[in-house]
Amino acid sequence: MKVVALHNLKGGVGKTSAAVNLAREAHRDGLPVLLWDLDAQGASTWILGGESGLGKKISKLLAGKSPLGEQVQRTPWERFDLLPADIRLRELDRLLNDKANGDKHLKRLIAPFGEEYALLILDCPPGLSTLADQLIRAADRILVPTIPSPLSVQAFSRMIEHLDLKKRQRERLSPFFNLVDRRRNLHAEWLESPPEAIGSPMTSWIPYASVVERMSLECRPLADLAPRSPATLAYRRLWAELKAELAIDR
Repeated sequence: MKVVALHNLKGGVGKTSAAVNLAREAHRDGLPVLLWDLDAQGASTWILGGESGLGKKISKLLAGKSPLGEQVQRTPWERFDLLPADIRLRELDRLLNDKANGDKHLKRLIAPFGEEYALLILDCPPGLSTLADQLIRAADRILVPTIPSPLSVQAFSRMIEHLDLKKRQRERLSPFFNLVDRRRNLHAEWLESPPEAIGSPMTSWIPYASVVERMSLECRPLADLAPRSPATLAYRRLWAELKAELAIDR
């Protein structure tokens, strides 16, 4: 099973829309997919029609004393499942600090899902945290949605500095430009020549599009809401690029 996390120091950069749409594109490509909504706001859970709340005491779930698999919910798409958000996830860092047994705890926690799923996507809350530290051990790739702006570059640099990554770990971190408006000079310039602090972002980028906002109104991924829209096709290209980099053979 491959594990992909959507994470950024900043909020409002499109993590949830990327998580949901990449998961749906992978599912359309024939992969059994699980999306874990780790953000207490529960946006991914809402869009996918899930019910927020993990039922059992979350501290036991995160400590590995109760199986997470029992909390998985089905979505309207067969073999595309959801581990829903819980308002108590706002205390996620404290729970991980209290219960985690080393920095590979998250990796051990999600390992059993490999028996049923080919891809696990983590929709992560913003911020520099214990979760961010553990993602480096747990995820094959951390995608960082990045709006083309100086503040986004600063946030990305702070993220790199906080994580203090080794070379092989740094290679797992993949920024991609999101909410791109090519009518803006800076956006167009950075697509052609990204700032050095970003490194080498993914080739695929996602345009700013009002249809993305409709996802939360109609509770459907773009592939079902607007299958021919430029934003949908952009996520399809992003998934194809990610699939190739992770050497997924389906």
